[in-house]
Amino acid sequence: MAHAIGVDLGGTKTAAGVVSEDGELLFSQTAPTPSRAGGEAVLDATAALVAGLRVRAQAEGLSIAGVGVGSAGVIDAGRGVVVSATDAIHGWAGTALTDGLAGRLGLPPEAVSAVNDVHAHALGESWRGAAAGTASSLLIAFGTGVGGSFVLAGRPVLGHRYVGGHVGHTASPYAYADGKDGKALPCSCGGSGHVEAAASGPAIHAAFLRLGGSRAVPDTRAVFTLARDGDPAANRAVHTAAEAAGQAAGGLVNVLDPEVLVVSGGLADAGELWWKPMKAALRRELLDPLVRVPVLRASLANSAAIVGAGRLVFN
Repeated sequence: MAHAIGVDLGGTKTAAGVVSEDGELLFSQTAPTPSRAGGEAVLDATAALVAGLRVRAQAEGLSIAGVGVGSAGVIDAGRGVVVSATDAIHGWAGTALTDGLAGRLGLPPEAVSAVNDVHAHALGESWRGAAAGTASSLLIAFGTGVGGSFVLAGRPVLGHRYVGGHVGHTASPYAYADGKDGKALPCSCGGSGHVEAAASGPAIHAAFLRLGGSRAVPDTRAVFTLARDGDPAANRAVHTAAEAAGQAAGGLVNVLDPEVLVVSGGLADAGELWWKPMKAALRRELLDPLVRVPVLRASLANSAAIVGAGRLVFN
């Protein structure tokens, strides 16, 4: 049986593991991402992590067919280049990701593939996770940001310029400071009035503060704790963000008509306080033929992007 090494390359940490041809994650390792040291340093650290896994795989008699990477940033999957990226990884934009790794690992360029990390996450869930066995699935991740991926016939739809899946950067009527007539809220992309400005984790904390919540409350996790205790501002901030998430998800289901919708990210793990209003808003948004579309919680947790990145090799 052939095996692949899947890599989940993020701004804080990089995780990699050996994935079997049938999607089983056999073993994995994690290392800090040297995100302030520049793109070449990140490639060095990633190559070292992969090299260690190759040695272990060889010792266990496992044949490695190639390396797949799910990376932060917009990834030109055809050339294996980081087209653009936030400052989560300094100097990441413009990095020759696949060629850089292949050269460091002594592999032919075609042995290394890369996509954006959310696409890898969705591919993992469609292969061995919540959407396993489906012909199509839409994954939306609600966390520090908002991203998504539509997987069709076992492949993520990347878009002509590889920018597909930027769910968080579509317009939302919830992304206004004081209702629809208020000022559009700024988005991390530099625009305003977008889903991410209303439905992400940081958006919940910002909304809590706008509603008069105490500035001593440090983060979104603390807002959820207050909401569970009945704090009005915290409850409203969480509920509004959940509705924004549900409306955005419902609109995309209307456009794409996936077999299933998979919801992932930190907010998906926040419990019924978020899930109940999110699902109610989603159902209100759906066209009649879609009202029973399954809405599933992602099931692979931190291994999803590693498994999905491994799938790139077998694709």
